[in-house]
Amino acid sequence: MLNGPLSLPARLCLLGWDTDPGRLAPLVRSGALAELARRGLLTDDDGIVTPLDLDSRTGDPVLDGLLELVSESLPHRWRPWVTLHARHTLDAVREQMVAEGILRAEKHRVLGVFPSVEHVLADTARADALHREARSILAGSVPAESVPEPTATALSLATAAGLPPEPDDDSARDRRAEALTRRAGASAPAFDAILRELRAGLADASPVPSLTRGR
Repeated sequence: MLNGPLSLPARLCLLGWDTDPGRLAPLVRSGALAELARRGLLTDDDGIVTPLDLDSRTGDPVLDGLLELVSESLPHRWRPWVTLHARHTLDAVREQMVAEGILRAEKHRVLGVFPSVEHVLADTARADALHREARSILAGSVPAESVPEPTATALSLATAAGLPPEPDDDSARDRRAEALTRRAGASAPAFDAILRELRAGLADASPVPSLTRGR
């Protein structure tokens, strides 16, 4: 990937770019939850999302912020956490992507009075490459077992949120999504179960309409 690897939440933010923040936030949150679960910092305790250690930190402000939120909140299952205060995670990811030069924050005033910030895609080459990769893999260009686990995880979550809109054959799309989900969870059965809960949470949330960009 150009200029270093993207975090899973950042990759999903780009895959869902130009969607409504209310729909994008659950997708990005699911990526942060999946990454923490993959690292073993969030575990499943009889269906409840549970921090492994209250003092654990990753050094990533997005992931650490979510760890702190989970630690200080009432217990919840995986599906509610996909949407619960998800905008906090989206805001943190966008701040991180601004710092990395992927997004640009433009300040303006609504109605000439109220200060606001609009995030604009700065690294269009990276976004375009990511979208081409996603479409190619979902079209079956390579066997699912050859797809890197982080990529398979991202696409498993993206397809659950309705991204991208191709291929047109729903049954082929569903089979490919299932194959990628199996690939993502192949090395850890516990993570496979968590990933499927996250996919279900995304399916319950409002669907993301399109992968196309171009504000």
